[in-house]
Amino acid sequence: MSTSNNEIAGNDINTAGIQLKTSRRWLADAVELLSSMRFAISLLTIIAVASVIGTVLKQNEPMPNYVNQFGPFWFEVFGKLGLYAVYSSWWFLLIMTFLVISTSLCIARNAPKMLKDMRSWRENVREQSLRNFHHKAEWISPTAPAVLTGQLVARIAAKGYKTKLVAKDNATLITAKQGAANKWGYIFAHSAIVIICIGGLLDSDLPIRAQQWIYGKTPFNGSGIIADIPAEHRLGLGNPTFRGNTLIPEGSASSTAIIPQKDGVMIQDLPFTIQLKKFIIDFYSTGMPKLFASEVVIRDNADGHTFPATIKVNQPLIYKGIAVYQSSFEDGGSKLRLTAYPMSGAAETTFPVSGEVNGSTPLAYNGNNDYTIEWSGFRPFNVENMAQSGDDLRAVTKSKSLNQRLSDDLSNHLGNAAKSAVKKDLRNVGPSVQYKLRDKTGQAREFSNYMQSIKVDDAYVFLAGVRDTPDEAFRYLRIPADDEDSLQEWMRLRAALMSPELRTAAAHRYAQRAIPESREGIATLRVQLEQSALRGLSLFAGDGKEAGYMAISRFLEQVPQQEQEKAADIFMKILNGSMWDLWQVAREKDGLKEMPADDKHARFLQLSTNALSDASFYNAPVYLQMTGFDEIKASVFQVTRSPGKKVVYLGCLLLVLGVFSMLYVRERRLWVWIRPDKDAEGQSHALMALSSQRKTLDFEKEFDVLKTQLMQAEAPGKV
Repeated sequence: MSTSNNEIAGNDINTAGIQLKTSRRWLADAVELLSSMRFAISLLTIIAVASVIGTVLKQNEPMPNYVNQFGPFWFEVFGKLGLYAVYSSWWFLLIMTFLVISTSLCIARNAPKMLKDMRSWRENVREQSLRNFHHKAEWISPTAPAVLTGQLVARIAAKGYKTKLVAKDNATLITAKQGAANKWGYIFAHSAIVIICIGGLLDSDLPIRAQQWIYGKTPFNGSGIIADIPAEHRLGLGNPTFRGNTLIPEGSASSTAIIPQKDGVMIQDLPFTIQLKKFIIDFYSTGMPKLFASEVVIRDNADGHTFPATIKVNQPLIYKGIAVYQSSFEDGGSKLRLTAYPMSGAAETTFPVSGEVNGSTPLAYNGNNDYTIEWSGFRPFNVENMAQSGDDLRAVTKSKSLNQRLSDDLSNHLGNAAKSAVKKDLRNVGPSVQYKLRDKTGQAREFSNYMQSIKVDDAYVFLAGVRDTPDEAFRYLRIPADDEDSLQEWMRLRAALMSPELRTAAAHRYAQRAIPESREGIATLRVQLEQSALRGLSLFAGDGKEAGYMAISRFLEQVPQQEQEKAADIFMKILNGSMWDLWQVAREKDGLKEMPADDKHARFLQLSTNALSDASFYNAPVYLQMTGFDEIKASVFQVTRSPGKKVVYLGCLLLVLGVFSMLYVRERRLWVWIRPDKDAEGQSHALMALSSQRKTLDFEKEFDVLKTQLMQAEAPGKV
């Protein structure tokens, strides 16, 4: 029984020992993996790829921007991967943490060995081991060993080596070293990675996440006044690190910063208040901005102390450990004055409209308020490339089919503000306003109108842009400017085209002008021409489902294929002629004299006809032309507290020192074994060996020079 118990106890001890060894082996393998170079390089590669993604893909943008850019499917995929906030995603921070652990373990394992090797003289060598070196030399000197030792020590020290004498069996060993600081390069470089990663973690949103976990802070995703936002959405003055933005209009102040989050924003309270006195912007001759600066007054919220400051790009204000950078600028609620021109029906009475950027204005039109104007943007300057291409894209050749000609005409009328061209002619084309017209059902279309006429294709036009969704480019309606550089004549012609009475009068006038009464026997032909002119004007006005050139194209499709080209030419001539008479009838109604029938006004009429055709695509009840504005600029400041910045600077300094040490400092070890010569009394036998971590051409040259200098004696004899 006693024997059995002893055997069981022995088995338990053996099992426990095996488990302990297995546990230790697993731990050793884990440490070996974490501290290996392959593991660290893999982590650095992933961090590099993530950094590229974070650079290419704009970070912390509003989520709708990403939906519009990538679509619903890829938006969800990228969101799951955390690509919209790469540097604060859990996997990026986890990789950074593992990199710190890996590099720290690597330093802990190798640094003590390196420091020990740097202090050591490697004096435990034998004469025979020196003969095995590749770079060695051996000679006999007529000088006594003690004298030769002194000479060689002096010569070696003169070359910058540190030396040490070691007495051996009936011999003397000179051991020397130079460039031992090379190993500091390894320690500095690896320490720099750890320090930089720690600095990055300090400047990450980990402190904010910690406050969300511990204190229950949550992002705010509603709207309202910042001062009224509850405390659970606000971060206190003790927040150690943050990076937010604050927008301040001229004459206003702010003591908070907005920190974007995935599902809302956090409000960061600041220990001071920033008041924007004036925003300054300078331009180049092309109209491009070259300088942003903000004149501000800073008031300390604790003691009320105030002082002025100027914040420029790359010249931040730093106060109480918080840096305020000039990030960009926005509109701060400029006051806009506009004139509304009717774009539907025969009405031509204008009325004033006023608004404020980022606000809204009810549109009272035709006795109801079915629309609301949402003022989304104002730009006091617009730099466009006004260079013309070599081809006049408006030209409609007779060799094309009618549908192709009309399609080309439409594509040329509705396009970018300025056609792309190889040559560049950058010009400031003046202010523009951007707004949305939202109907009572909630549907909205966006518009962008220029205040001044712009020269496009050798004609001055007013550009009126429209788009249905934010991800589309604006299509521009080009309304020709009249002799007074205004919209009056085109608007008069548009209203006349919508009036059945004026169309009838214009058709009659055109027939009378085309077939004078002095000609007999063709009254029937004059009536037919009048009916054709009236039909053309009515089709063009949109009495059917379509309007403009498209309506005429649909109508001419009823003509046999072989006769369409001829019918189109005749129909267009009648339309152009009757449009001229419609213009004159409209002017006569308003008590104005007729326009001269010259090339200038013929060109204006052609452009007006094109714009009237395109107006069906504009699809707006009114056209808003800006007549004046009171600009109020706003500065966008980036406000940061970055305790890790100085840590990162230290890491960068160590990285530079480490890389410099590893690349430009070479460690060399030199040994000279000196003993009395066996064959001649009073002479010495010397054996020299030199080693280095990197064998280069410079090392070969250094060895030859050093060997020559050490072998110099009164009467050396070569072995």
